[in-house]
Amino acid sequence: MSKRDYYEVLGVERGADDATIKKAYRRLAMKYHPDRNPDDKDAEEKFKEAKDAFEVLSDPKKRQTYDQFGHAAFENGGGGFGGGAGGPDLGDIFGDVFGDIFGNRGGGRSRGRSRGADLQTRLDVSLEDAVRGSQQRIEVPTYVSCGTCSGSGAKPGTGKKTCGTCRGAGQVRMQQGFFSVQQTCQACGGVGEVIDDPCRTCSGQGRVRETKTLQVKVPAGVDTGDRIRLTGEGEAGERGSPAGDLYVVINVIEHPIFERDDANLHCDVPIDIVTAALGGELEVPTLDGRVKLKIPAGTQTDKMFRLRGKGVKPVRGGAQGDLICRVKVETPVNLSDSQKELLSEFGKTIRSAAHSPESEGFLGKVKKFFE
Repeated sequence: MSKRDYYEVLGVERGADDATIKKAYRRLAMKYHPDRNPDDKDAEEKFKEAKDAFEVLSDPKKRQTYDQFGHAAFENGGGGFGGGAGGPDLGDIFGDVFGDIFGNRGGGRSRGRSRGADLQTRLDVSLEDAVRGSQQRIEVPTYVSCGTCSGSGAKPGTGKKTCGTCRGAGQVRMQQGFFSVQQTCQACGGVGEVIDDPCRTCSGQGRVRETKTLQVKVPAGVDTGDRIRLTGEGEAGERGSPAGDLYVVINVIEHPIFERDDANLHCDVPIDIVTAALGGELEVPTLDGRVKLKIPAGTQTDKMFRLRGKGVKPVRGGAQGDLICRVKVETPVNLSDSQKELLSEFGKTIRSAAHSPESEGFLGKVKKFFE
């Protein structure tokens, strides 16, 4: 099945700036997030599609490559990122071809222990913690250095010796006709050393499976989709090789009152018809506590009020956002007979354009339409 154009996925123009791309992705991520659409496979696929598009278009180098080569630049492991000039990395392409012939996916890479794999985990945080910053504890199932052999892979009291096959080089050269290709030594796995008496705890790998508990510092102003990198907290490499990194992807939990849009917060504020008609003052919530909001006389539904500086301070810098309150005039319910009578009498006194300009204007448009 062919992939959709990444710009089409996010609903942006090809010349869209970074802010527009991020805003489009955030909107789609909020709409199709699995937490909001449980057991909805279609929403899950759209979420993944938007995530893939954002990862490419938010990276200048990847975006340049995509604009030039399209989806083909990322097929077969994403070979389009090594050429320096934005084109495919010919070294990677040739390495894949000859690696298939001789059983070596690594091509002709140099000797050395393989670094541990990078890991990624999701961290759910409240809007309050995302705005103010916090310390969070996470548990990550991963490989850690073996405590018995201190990561060496050898039984305590024993050591390693130079590989006799590659003589410590980690690679061997193979001849196929007029081609001469290097490949990783199968005897030692490319490390140049072998273990005669492996550690019984880790079976010579130098690492064991374990659930690791970590403290994550969430900086103030993060938003859904932001990543925190914990260097060296990924999987431990084999036989003492360096560990990979852990990427913590932030997911801000839906808030019962506020909705975030970049640096701004939005909330709906219900008011009664008396306050809407006569004006008044009411309390509205902010993340820092309650504040007074003045309602002018004659306020209509969907009127916006902006509270400066009551939004979010972005994690990457910039001015603090605002809190935007949208008024919802609430129609009274469960009226008593006397209240209904009073309201009916009141209604008879306001049947004019002076009191209901929007209604009169609408009726005028309807009359003109049918004429």
